[in-house]
Amino acid sequence: MPATALFEAATLGPLTLRNRFIKAATFEGMSKGAQVSNDLIDFHRRHATGGVAMTTVAYCAVAPEGRTERNQIWMRPEALPGLRRLTNAVHDEGAAVSAQIGHAGPVADSRSNGLPALAPSAAFSAQGLSRIRAASRDDIARITQAHADAALLAVEAGFDAVEIHLGHNYFASSFLSPKLNKRSDEYGGRLAGRAKVALGAARAVRDAVGDRIAILAKLNMDDGVPGGFWLDESLQVAQWLEADGSVDALELTAGSSLLNPMYLFRGDAPLQEFAAAMRNPVVRLGVKLVGKRFIRSYPYQEAYLLDSARQFRSALKLPLVLLGGVSQLETAEQGMAEGFQFMAMARALLREPDLINRMRRERSTRSLCVHCNKCMPTIFTGTRCVLVDTSAAPA
Repeated sequence: MPATALFEAATLGPLTLRNRFIKAATFEGMSKGAQVSNDLIDFHRRHATGGVAMTTVAYCAVAPEGRTERNQIWMRPEALPGLRRLTNAVHDEGAAVSAQIGHAGPVADSRSNGLPALAPSAAFSAQGLSRIRAASRDDIARITQAHADAALLAVEAGFDAVEIHLGHNYFASSFLSPKLNKRSDEYGGRLAGRAKVALGAARAVRDAVGDRIAILAKLNMDDGVPGGFWLDESLQVAQWLEADGSVDALELTAGSSLLNPMYLFRGDAPLQEFAAAMRNPVVRLGVKLVGKRFIRSYPYQEAYLLDSARQFRSALKLPLVLLGGVSQLETAEQGMAEGFQFMAMARALLREPDLINRMRRERSTRSLCVHCNKCMPTIFTGTRCVLVDTSAAPA
């Protein structure tokens, strides 16, 4: 057994986790009818059995128009029975469970949801082939309150934590972006105005749940888009979050689901698989013809977000979760040695849900993930690694 603190218990706000590994949020595509399914429960049970300290349910929209597509959980009383079954199943395996809550904003599929997508400023969605409406002040107030209500529902459902989605150009993140936010009111202009939505959502959640559960926020370090949100401004937002005391930890991320999704993932860009997964024939043709402009390829390397994340570590006392290319044990050890309290893993755990247990038993264990990213298009049919048969995995 390797002698490393990665496998020792650690505190996250009011929560004690059995080790330092968190299953990062990856939309599961297993919520038909916007409800918890047995497949979704089995998905998270596998990760809990496999050794992670906490698994993250993604994604739990705070409002019906905030879903990236209609078959996605949104936090409402009707979802409670299924959510309770899920949290109980994870707890039975000795792990904690977090609900990623947020509003997809301009990333929402208005055609699928039957409701308008919202953004700081009006725009056209090339993904949804529809108009995106500028959010009103009433929309902002409603969505802010919806974050608080969703967090309270998470407490009632038995979740140990919530992760507030402030990244990837979802609603709060789109307000942070000077490229997407062209408002002239109090929610636009200088960073203090553009940050009001993100800071307000985090404060609303803290006011609602207090210290009953841990509160994390997933914050973009940069959008990976010219003219978008960048490190200097993100550092300031992180410092404001820390000063406000609204979150117990930050998970540092990057990229724009709206404008540059592969900036986060790195590795191969599976264009053919993405095109085949598109239900809309017009979108499918568009991906085939011009997909390379949107689904770009970035070379993979271990800890590829670490250089940017170091700047946050040196500027903050707040616990930080390192994300991005953490697939080998020595990478996680490096992150911890540099002061990151928790390690978030996603694709490597899709390939091998029991990877953490095997690393704990034998430090020479190597992740088998090849970063082909062919797992990404499977979100439409049930997120999985296409290189293994997960149907045979233990429930």
